[in-house]
Amino acid sequence: MSNVFSFTGTVGRDAEVRTTPNGQTVLNVTVANNIGFGDRQQTIWVRVALWGKRAEGQLQNYLKKGQQVFVSGELSQREYQANDGTTRTSLELNANIIDLLGKRNEQGSVAQQQQQSTPAQQNYPANDSYDDVPF
Repeated sequence: MSNVFSFTGTVGRDAEVRTTPNGQTVLNVTVANNIGFGDRQQTIWVRVALWGKRAEGQLQNYLKKGQQVFVSGELSQREYQANDGTTRTSLELNANIIDLLGKRNEQGSVAQQQQQSTPAQQNYPANDSYDDVPF
């Protein structure tokens, strides 16, 4: 692949999996990427497609609105006519990699499970009980 585009972003809408008429499975998700800063910040929306066996797994259950992701693949640009007659441009990425970043934003999230699996903090006596330490 000569055209590789990689970025991190936020899932804008829950992922959808469908099967094409010729039997291929495709996972579609839209990812937002913020560029710039301050009053010059813009959001770029990229339509991401993951094809084949990788689209058939459980990834759909984790690509929910608000999830942070790393995406890499081949970028293309498509022009289309909007309902109001204007020509618009869409960025589309055929993904090779979709990795989850950070925590999930719903009940049963990865972060909550990690907190539950770590031992509770022990309560230690206040420092005033250590006044007789010889050093």
